[in-house]
Amino acid sequence: MASGKFFLMWAAFLILYTLYVNLGYVKFMKQEIYPVYLYDPAGTQKSVSLLVHPVSSKEELDAALLDNSSSVGIDASTGEIRLVFYRGTEETDRHRADYAFSLLHSPEELSEDSPENRVENLPEDSSENLPEKYLTQIVGTNTPEQKARKEITCELLFFEIAAVGFLGIAAVLFKEKSMGVIRIHAALPIGKNMFLMSKLVIFLVSDLVFALLLTLLNVGFADAGAILPGVLLQTMFLSLIMALLGIACALLLKDFRQFTLAYLLIAVFAATPVFLSANTAIKMDWIHLHPFYHIYMGLKNAYFGTPGAGPFYYLGCLLVIILLFFGVRHVFFREMEKEG
Repeated sequence: MASGKFFLMWAAFLILYTLYVNLGYVKFMKQEIYPVYLYDPAGTQKSVSLLVHPVSSKEELDAALLDNSSSVGIDASTGEIRLVFYRGTEETDRHRADYAFSLLHSPEELSEDSPENRVENLPEDSSENLPEKYLTQIVGTNTPEQKARKEITCELLFFEIAAVGFLGIAAVLFKEKSMGVIRIHAALPIGKNMFLMSKLVIFLVSDLVFALLLTLLNVGFADAGAILPGVLLQTMFLSLIMALLGIACALLLKDFRQFTLAYLLIAVFAATPVFLSANTAIKMDWIHLHPFYHIYMGLKNAYFGTPGAGPFYYLGCLLVIILLFFGVRHVFFREMEKEG
């Protein structure tokens, strides 16, 4: 019954994540990050990008900025360019200003005397007349939608295994422990390692199937084929580590209430710093000492098909899994002796 509830929860989260990615997140990410509005009644700006939204009055410009606080207004009514936007962080404000300036000029107008002009957002075929210092470099082949799908799928998979999966594993084992499953297993004429191995195999297979389906449904069959081997390998590392930690908590802690504290520590001190450092402007100098950060980045690199860590990373993951297994094995044997 406990295992059935676990897999029911597993299927529910798969459906929920898929609906969230396809019906909510992707459509939201298709919106412009920094919408740019131009008020230029005299038509002084002759080479304006099609990404700029013209407005007919200052009132309309103010209303557009009020509707979206991340948008940028360009007021050219006096003949001079004046940017208008709601203040954010210094770095974000600089990005928004550079982006707005870049949409006002054609490539031919850029020169070494105009350092405020940036060309990251210019068309791909517009670099022929640019000075060498302004030439851009293509750093990826993913479309914005592909990039968004891969990023959110990676984050959801990491969260599912590191937090939700960890909680489910411990819940199943706490239930079985209270039902006397360990006591029954101690009396059976089978190897003592079979209980641990069977649990690890079941949780590993379920996580691999979850990762496979989540990637296919949200990234797409065409893009998933090339990245699945790396994604499944990183999923295997994370799944085994979290399964062993979950089994250890279920064996060492007396009841599920005590486990909630351990779960809180995992969620707050393991998952949260990783997400903040990897996906926001918040940077932590010590994050490279965080073991889950390297696992998360390995998973993210796998989704984008970029070279991951070297052999020391893989050896380190295997060493951690082996040490955790023998530690959990020792605790399990001691628990079997107590059960008699």
